[in-house]
Amino acid sequence: MLTLPDSWVWDFWFADDGDRHHLFFLYASRALHEPDARHYRASIGHAVSDDLVHWTRVEDALVRSDAGGWDDLATWTGSVVRHPDGTWFLFYTGSTLTPAGNVQRVGYATSSDLATWTKAPENPVLTADGRWYETLADGQWHDEAFRDPWVLPDPDGDGWHMLLTARGRSGPADDRGVVGHAWSPDLRRWELRPPLSEPGHGFGQLEVTQVEIVDGAPVLLFSCLAADMSAERRAGTTGGVWAAPAESLLGPFDVTRAQQLTDSSMYSGRLVRDRSGRWMLLAFHHDAPDGSFVGSISDPMPVHREGDRLVVTGVPAPTARPAGTR
Repeated sequence: MLTLPDSWVWDFWFADDGDRHHLFFLYASRALHEPDARHYRASIGHAVSDDLVHWTRVEDALVRSDAGGWDDLATWTGSVVRHPDGTWFLFYTGSTLTPAGNVQRVGYATSSDLATWTKAPENPVLTADGRWYETLADGQWHDEAFRDPWVLPDPDGDGWHMLLTARGRSGPADDRGVVGHAWSPDLRRWELRPPLSEPGHGFGQLEVTQVEIVDGAPVLLFSCLAADMSAERRAGTTGGVWAAPAESLLGPFDVTRAQQLTDSSMYSGRLVRDRSGRWMLLAFHHDAPDGSFVGSISDPMPVHREGDRLVVTGVPAPTARPAGTR
């Protein structure tokens, strides 16, 4: 488990150099006192491990830019992939405040060793496009949700794909969550495309998406709390980490049949293989039993498939929401 005595830790993602696991994570000082304030002070930390259990913190990966930059408020969630030429790419969310509210865009940094990162001069490389995605101008949501880039190679070898937390242009405000999509021939130039899912499945946003093939079947992993769901979907649940069936790594995704893997005690789950090749789920500890925010990353929990469902060993069954709460 990764816990920091002086900082909250939350969203995270992995890279594997063949020798060690690298963990990149969002963190902010507990001196802020108010956990929600962490979002506007987030930096990207870095730790390494041989077993996904014992972590050694190393030099931070990224911090926000100076005032006026596209990421001058905070650096948020992303993913790391390696180009065939050996260059590591860290894609991340840049957040900035505008007079209309919080705007999120996507950029990247590169590294030869996973330790020292250089932000790309052409950042940001992607921003929400009103043809397909909701923007602040639509006045439906508390921010311009366009974040959490998950990058993967095309299954047929045609470039690279990016999945994003985004919102569609139609439907009730609490039911517009979609899987955003972009494509690149080389990881540097990006073309935004229409979303890979439709709104209307009960989620206001699908956060921290990831796609993997587990025991021979593709699955979409995402997180959502009850406060960001439609009234019908949030009945009886606090939200948490979810898994939805998929026909391929690029969809279609059956978000209507999303299975809840955890309750709100855990969030932003990630699937990763350990050194034996077994799939593991890690998540960050979100809600304590008294409802306070925790802010630490769990130990790995084994994952396997039973029929069309994922089973996570060591995770308590999701708890029901108390009657009358939101």
